[in-house]
Amino acid sequence: MDKRRDIVPGTVLLVGAGPGDPDLLTVRAVRALARATVVVHDGLVDDRVLALAPASVRRISVAKSRARHTLPQEAINALIVDEALNGETVVRLKGGDPFIFGRGGEEVDACRAAGVAVEVIPGISAAVGCAAEALLPLTHREASSAVSFVAGQCKGLTEQDWSGLAGKGRTLVIYMGVATSTEIADKLIADGVAPDMPVAVLEKGTRRDARALRTILTDLGDMIARERVQSPALIVVGEVVLHADAEDRLFQIARQAETLA
Repeated sequence: MDKRRDIVPGTVLLVGAGPGDPDLLTVRAVRALARATVVVHDGLVDDRVLALAPASVRRISVAKSRARHTLPQEAINALIVDEALNGETVVRLKGGDPFIFGRGGEEVDACRAAGVAVEVIPGISAAVGCAAEALLPLTHREASSAVSFVAGQCKGLTEQDWSGLAGKGRTLVIYMGVATSTEIADKLIADGVAPDMPVAVLEKGTRRDARALRTILTDLGDMIARERVQSPALIVVGEVVLHADAEDRLFQIARQAETLA
């Protein structure tokens, strides 16, 4: 046995739970869950993933929403540190990958500052997992040679500099952008992105009720409202969207308008 892979008590493991489907977990993540004595998990972690931990394991939800946080991040940091200092094997289970909009870096810093052993077990990010399910290539020799990830739910959204991140030959993936989708579309168009640039919304990717919807940038906010899209959902902007296995919502609306004319 490789002793470097042993998990000792008093350790915090930041584990990427992937986008939802438990089959997308790494082998290392499954082993960590089996060894955990405490699981501190986000609200977006699928119940099927949580079920992989033994029934006797203490489960602590630190679910967050746009308007309400169960615990502020500083309290989550203190929680996982205290549990580890008490000798627990703590799995901090985070949707997607811990280091992509998961605040994993802050939790690692807190563990280091307290002298707690910490390890990161990467997960398939939401962007990669959801795009794969929709057969949407984030890069493509004929459509995109660069991909960027941004958060659409940050303070001062209009002041953020996204110049050069979206447009011809590029792919922009926006996390947490459902509530601000109209503002995002306006921002990108104001920055020079064509109003008819294809966009996709990947709703609840890899879960049983997943949807992949396609329209154009100027229709983004309206489509999200019409379709009652719910989080978690990703917005993908770029010509790669044309390769996706997605439902063409703008095309359907255009056909309905022609029928009624």
